[in-house]
This record gives sequence, structure tokens and C-alpha cells, in this order.
Amino acid sequence: DPLDGTKDFIQGTTNYAMHLALNHNNKSYIGLVLIPERDELWFSNGEKVWCERKDRSIYKPKLSKNSKLEDMTIVTSKNHRNGIIENLIDKANFKNVITMGSIGCKITSILRGESDIYISVSLPGESYPKDWDFAAPDSLLKASGGLITNLDNEEIKYGKPNFNQAGIIIATNNYKLHSSICSQIKEIVKKHKLFPFSSF
Repeated sequence: DPLDGTKDFIQGTTNYAMHLALNHNNKSYIGLVLIPERDELWFSNGEKVWCERKDRSIYKPKLSKNSKLEDMTIVTSKNHRNGIIENLIDKANFKNVITMGSIGCKITSILRGESDIYISVSLPGESYPKDWDFAAPDSLLKASGGLITNLDNEEIKYGKPNFNQAGIIIATNNYKLHSSICSQIKEIVKKHKLFPFSSF
């Protein structure tokens, strides 16, 4: 993805990135996310993750240890928000909300410990995130100890004919607790009838 966060780039914000990923067997394996405005180049070799800067300094992920929704900071889209994500944020009672563009920027905010969770909600009839939006950030987060899945805790599969990543996708700071967090989010969504599951 040569420009992830196009609207932010046009608006002159710092929240845009470049992605490069290698997928294998429909899963993200190796990834690179460049965030020019932060002087950060994030790498994942499938096992380790690190960030390099122009001065050759190395920065390693520092994921937070927050595990309860009420203690978590959610990072969400600035330009692609909708009523469902707004209601979900309200019902989940997250501690803080950060908005920014670029999925790469959002996931690296989790890697720095600035946020704990990212939720993408795509409605039927709207544009969906694509493989190139998620693949590189996915490889970074997985190798750092976090995880990205759909709401049913199924890992994202790449290489589908339309390249769409539809529905609800959740990224968290802890793969061990990820399933539990997905279950909690799913319960909130069902209880308050926030999402039209039958449309997918």
C-alpha cells in the first residue's frame, strides 16, 4: 500500500503510512510499515518486531498490559467513523478514545503502548478495508504479542478474490486475552443489536 491514510495525507496530518507485506498460505508473514512524519520504519520478520529511525536508533514494541475494556484506550478512525462504532465505544465504556487515520498508524500506536485496541466496522454497501490495509500491520502486531482477528476470533485470511476485509475486525495488545475480548465485544454488539450480521 503506497499510501495508507490518503485522506489524512491530503488533510496535512501526520497519520499516513506506507505498507509492504509478504503473505504466505493466506496469512500475513513479513511486514514493513513506514510512518514518515514520525521518522519510524517498523519491521517484522515473522518472529521479531523492531522500529528503526534515521539516526539508526532502534525502538522495540512496548505493548501495554491493560486487559479490561474499562481500562483500555481504543484507537479508531478519524475519517471512516459510523454510528455503529460510536455506539460500540459508548457501550463498551473504554477509558480513552484516540482518533487517527491509517491502519498502520493505529496498529503502531498499540505497539508503542499508546492504545490497547482497534476495532474496524465495515457496513454493507460501504467501502471495505483491503488486504493491503491490514497485512503489514497484522504481521507487526502478531510478532509483538498482539493479535488481529474478526469478531469470531478467526485470523484474517488474505488473497480472497475481492481482497475485502469486511465486517468487524478487532486488534488487541495481548494474544492470550484476545479471544476473551472478542467475546465481550460480540456480547455487547448482540445485546444492543449494533450490527446487521445477516447482511454478510
